[in-house]
Amino acid sequence: MTDRKLRLSVLDQSPIRRGSNAVEALQESVKLAQLADRLGYTRYWLSEHHNTRSLAGASPEILIARLAAATKHIRLGSGGVMLPNHSTLKVAENFRLLEALYPGRIDLGIGRAPGGDRLTAHILNPSNNFEPREFVQQVIDLEAYLTETGEPGTIHDKVRAIPHIDTMPGLWMLTSSGESGLLAARHGWALSFAHFIYPVGGPQAVKAYRERFVPSLFMKEPEANVGIFVFCADTQEKADELQAMMDYRLLSFEKGQYDVYPTYEEVRDYEYTDQELQRVLANRGRFISGTPERVKAGLLKLASEYAVDEIVVSTMADKAEDRFRSYELLAGMFNLEGR
Repeated sequence: MTDRKLRLSVLDQSPIRRGSNAVEALQESVKLAQLADRLGYTRYWLSEHHNTRSLAGASPEILIARLAAATKHIRLGSGGVMLPNHSTLKVAENFRLLEALYPGRIDLGIGRAPGGDRLTAHILNPSNNFEPREFVQQVIDLEAYLTETGEPGTIHDKVRAIPHIDTMPGLWMLTSSGESGLLAARHGWALSFAHFIYPVGGPQAVKAYRERFVPSLFMKEPEANVGIFVFCADTQEKADELQAMMDYRLLSFEKGQYDVYPTYEEVRDYEYTDQELQRVLANRGRFISGTPERVKAGLLKLASEYAVDEIVVSTMADKAEDRFRSYELLAGMFNLEGR
């Protein structure tokens, strides 16, 4: 893998910093999408989360519409819609409508996780039993609604997703364990492995997906990318600060403290216990940080391990300028075709 071939994309969780609010976080997403569009990033994905005060992205399909209107070239998509939370027909109609508004620029990425706690997921969809076979059935239903290939007399034949259009959003399956990768292969979808969630077994999962891929109406050849946290800075000192904040935040997640968004000043003097330090070191496999040359080498290595030509980058920082600068440095290092 060479830097000339590697494409970069963005995963935005619309983080809310300490002292900020959801309105400001969403406006930052608009500005970051516009920056990514100008810099030449391939796609801009938005996450779905619930019952948290630290993230503003509860409804990616609404935010996709806003960002698509504010940009010109970059693909917009969900990374992802947590399908068990929703009516499959409504998801199909939402993304058909988006594709009708912005043909050739929309991705529908779906996941099986709740995007929050199970109580909230149950309230979102009281019929959700968290059963894998129900998720598989939703995938089958979603395909039928999007392709209008329902068998005569079936629910898919009687009920059609509107609007009727001649194009389709790109279909992506999200996974952090590899299990959904096999489902993506069987149905002929693209696959995105969330290395930033679980940095173990990803290359093997993507390899298995490629080997078992079955061509479909959506894709003739397998396509995969990998997502990772990245912190790129002009100096190693600044990169170390960003890393320290992420060390603390990821550890807080594991303790069930999801609304922790520390500043560097709050974490720099924190003394980890031996057990906590072990988790910190393990979690560092979920991100790459450093100056541009160091990050570039890490991303090229990751792309080679996964045998992919696209990496989806998620960057959080306690200052918007540091977050934006990270994406600018990456675009410069990989010679993205800015506009």
